[in-house]
Amino acid sequence: MTTNRIHQKLQEDKKILSIYFTAGYPALEDTATIIEKLQDSGADMLEIGLPFSDPLADGPTIQESSTQALKNGMTTGKLFEQLKGIRNTVHIPLIIMGYFNPVMQYGVEAFCAKCAETGIDGLIIPDLPVDVYQEEYKPLFEKYGLANIFLITPQTPDDRIRYIDSVSGGFIYMVSSASVTGAKNTFGDTQKQYFERIYNLQLKNPQIVGFGISNADTFEAATKRAKGAIIGSAFIRFLNEKGVDAIPGFISSVR
Repeated sequence: MTTNRIHQKLQEDKKILSIYFTAGYPALEDTATIIEKLQDSGADMLEIGLPFSDPLADGPTIQESSTQALKNGMTTGKLFEQLKGIRNTVHIPLIIMGYFNPVMQYGVEAFCAKCAETGIDGLIIPDLPVDVYQEEYKPLFEKYGLANIFLITPQTPDDRIRYIDSVSGGFIYMVSSASVTGAKNTFGDTQKQYFERIYNLQLKNPQIVGFGISNADTFEAATKRAKGAIIGSAFIRFLNEKGVDAIPGFISSVR
């Protein structure tokens, strides 16, 4: 099962640094280069954003990168083309993050089959409710060895979190605050209490914190009680300003 890459990575004795970027941005054909550069610079896991025209949970930085990627000509089919042969050079876990609409348009089974074929380990689909996944899609995802990663927020009740934990295989994506994505420089007391609360639930799946991680300080604060953290908006802004060749400097600044 391909999810072994995620499981193996989570078992390593280290805090996981996961990076989110939008496929087809800054330029259409940058996708594979960015994946390779991030791996070679020391990122542990990658979330490849599949751009969508109506990204509800995303802040302005990721929205703009999505818009630009679509203008560049990015499509679901194009992404799979770009990922062809990526496993010849890349061994870290790769996760596609996107909305359910493009997956449905492509055909859910066809999408899962392509993920398996290109070496994708898991999916994060924020607008696919856990109950619908359980009832309709779980066997399909499992057939193709894909971990489906669910999000929890500070507003998610404990019993719901335990239910999500029971359905999950991989890790739980812990949204740091009840807002859209975006880089922040620090976490407030409310967020720290939330991190503590989830830690005390002693869930079976490790947690990785996303939304609001931008630098070494926020990475460290987020991973005090969690297995790892995800940087998205701050990385996309960096790409926009400094370009693909400067990626190693970004990773070393967080580590």
